[in-house]
Amino acid sequence: MSLTFLCMASYFKGVDFMKAVKAMGHHVLLLVPERHKDDPWPRDVVDELFVLPSLQKMPDVLYTIAWLMRGRKVDTLVALDDFDVETAGLLRAHLRLPGQGETAARAFRDKLTMRELARAAGVRVPEYTRVVNYDELRDFMARVPAPWVLKPRSEASAMGIRKLHEAEQLWRALDQLGDTQSYFVLEQFVPGDVFHVDSLVDNGRPVFSRASAYARPPMNVYHEGGVFGSRTLATDAALTQGLLEINTRTLAALGMVRGANHAEFIRGHADGELYFLECAARVGGANIAEMVEYASGVNLWGEWARIEEAFLTGRPYTAPEARADSAGVLVCLARQQWPDLGAYADPEIVFRLHKEHHAGLIVAAPDAGRVEALLNTYLERFAVDFLTSAPPKNSVTEM
Repeated sequence: MSLTFLCMASYFKGVDFMKAVKAMGHHVLLLVPERHKDDPWPRDVVDELFVLPSLQKMPDVLYTIAWLMRGRKVDTLVALDDFDVETAGLLRAHLRLPGQGETAARAFRDKLTMRELARAAGVRVPEYTRVVNYDELRDFMARVPAPWVLKPRSEASAMGIRKLHEAEQLWRALDQLGDTQSYFVLEQFVPGDVFHVDSLVDNGRPVFSRASAYARPPMNVYHEGGVFGSRTLATDAALTQGLLEINTRTLAALGMVRGANHAEFIRGHADGELYFLECAARVGGANIAEMVEYASGVNLWGEWARIEEAFLTGRPYTAPEARADSAGVLVCLARQQWPDLGAYADPEIVFRLHKEHHAGLIVAAPDAGRVEALLNTYLERFAVDFLTSAPPKNSVTEM
C-alpha cells in the first residue's frame, strides 16, 4: 500500500525522514517557505515541492494545502520543524488528518501549557506565572526571588528570552510588548546544568531514549555567544536514569502518542533536583540527531518515519537495537566563510559540518571519558580558531 506523506519544513531539516519514507515505497510532498526553496532538499525522493512566502501565515497555508489535496490523497501531515508543529496541528484538526490536533500540539509549543500539564502530573518545574493579571505578577515577584526569565510561549530554542533582575525591568518590558504580553510566561531562573533527552515514542511510551548534557546552557550560548556543545551520557549512570524517568513522566503528562521528542531539563545547583524546562514534538537540532546516531546507531529521523508508517498501515513498530557508545557535538558561528577543520585530525572525529560560516564536528568512541576530554579541548580551540557571533533573533520572522 503506497501512502502520501505531506511534510512541512520552515527550515532545512528532515532529509533522513523523507529518504526513509521513500525507501518504504511511499510518496513525499514537501512544503517550504520561499527563502528555503533552494536549499539542498533531496529532490530524488521528493515527488512534489511546494513553496509559500511563509509557513506561519494563516489562512494562506490552509488554503494551499486544501487546494493541493483536491487532486492528491494525503494520508498524513508531518511537521519537520518546531515552528510548524502548531500550524500542522491546526491543519490536521481542520482537514481531519491523523496525528496531533491543535490542542494536543499546543502542549509541545506553548511553554505555559506544557508547564501546567507537567506540574499537574507531579513533574517538578521552576516556579512560573502567566503574564495576564498584574496582581498575579506582583505576587509572583514578591514570592519568588529574582532573577526571572520572561519567555515567549511559542518560540523555539532560547529565542526572545529576557533575563530580569528587578521588578521595574519587567514593567518596562511589558510596556514594550503592549498587547502581545499575554504571549509570554514569567519564570523563576534556576541556575544549573542543562540536559536533554531525545526520544522516540510509539503507542504512548518511549521505545528509545538517549540522555545528553549540554556543555553550556543553550540560553547562554544563544544570548552571549560561544560554542554550542553537547555529549551523550553513560547509559548506566544514575543521572541518566533520573533523566529518563522524568522524561517518561513528562511525555505522559503532555500526552505524547507517537513520534520524536526533544526534551530539556535542568539540575539545580542549589538543590540537585531535576526540573522540566520544555519539550518539542520533533527531532533535536544543531546536529544532535547525528550525535545520537553515532552513539547509538539509531537514526531518529528514519525511525520516526517508520513509526508513522507502522501506525498508518496498522503494523507493529519494533525499535532497533541501540549501542551504548558515547558521542559529542560542537558547533559555532565562524568568521571564515568555509572554515578549515584540517587541523582537527583525531580518529574519533566521525562527522564534519559543511555549512557556510559554521564550524562543527562530532566525535564518537566507546569510552565516554575520551569523548569528554576531546570536547573540552576542542571547545577551547574552536573559540580561538573560528568563533564569531551575531545578534540574537527575537522571533522566527526576523530570520
